[in-house]
Amino acid sequence: MTDKFTPAAGLGNCHIQTVFGRLHRPSPWIDTDCRWYETPDGDCLAMHHPRPLVDDPDFPLVLILHGLGGSVASPYVQGLMQTLLERRYQVAVMHFRGCGGIPNRLPRAYHSGDSEDPRWVVEQLRGQLPLTPILVVGYSLGGNVLLKMLGEDGSCSPVVGAVAISSPMDLHACSRRINRGLSRLYQRHLLSCLRLTLRQKAEDPGIAAALPNIDDAAYFMNFRCFDNIFTAPLHGFRDVDDYYTRASSKHLLGEIRVPTMIINAIDDPFVCPSAIPKENEVSAMVSLEISEKGGHVGFVGGTLWRPSYWLELKIPSFLDSAVGRSRS
Repeated sequence: MTDKFTPAAGLGNCHIQTVFGRLHRPSPWIDTDCRWYETPDGDCLAMHHPRPLVDDPDFPLVLILHGLGGSVASPYVQGLMQTLLERRYQVAVMHFRGCGGIPNRLPRAYHSGDSEDPRWVVEQLRGQLPLTPILVVGYSLGGNVLLKMLGEDGSCSPVVGAVAISSPMDLHACSRRINRGLSRLYQRHLLSCLRLTLRQKAEDPGIAAALPNIDDAAYFMNFRCFDNIFTAPLHGFRDVDDYYTRASSKHLLGEIRVPTMIINAIDDPFVCPSAIPKENEVSAMVSLEISEKGGHVGFVGGTLWRPSYWLELKIPSFLDSAVGRSRS
């Protein structure tokens, strides 16, 4: 049932796959509590969880990393949380800095290679829950961040299993992909969201002084322009090319030493097919689940009237194997 993805009849188009779940399940339905973590650099990170976390080896914890502009309220996060809770997992969702509608304190925010924050959060969780297995699931930007972290940590990673979905593992190639055809509509929407976030941050005079001119529309023409003006300098990169090279995870996939599944679709309107690795580009610990169709964080099966969300079957099945649970 979970082996291979087959799109629902009438939902084979990559754009329909990409937007269907967001439209079909538009409202958050799982309530969560928020805990704020004070970071070593004086900023703050929000962690959401639907139930209090307990230190119990029989209830593994899954940390979820959302995509660009996402949050605990994103339908793909809500759907996975529901499935994991039903399968006796604990769940926590880390908001990247400035996400979830609450600006962070510093001029910097988050980016596609920001592996330090989730690594630090995992360390905090490891100290809080020393007996509990920790797994991580990352979507889109969060998936690239996760894979980069796992590659950097190698055999020292405290994570016992991971899944990355629709990850832009080569940022150079993916920035070109999203700047072509209908994909530019997604780019325009995401850049509008980022611009709004920056406007919220700029209400703090101390932060506003550190930001380039948000009113200059040329900076928001495409991701390459935005990343060159905002992302790269605010996060210590020389320029956009330095950022895309150092933040991409693809060159680190051979260093992963944790059971990891990479799920991507060839027709993803965000991710260039050349960014998807081949078997000889990943370590023996990495399983590739590459589908011809599925769009970006889509993978909607079943039927138009009774859709099923394949990721919510595939991901827990792999996590079960990573922690040694038998399939139910």
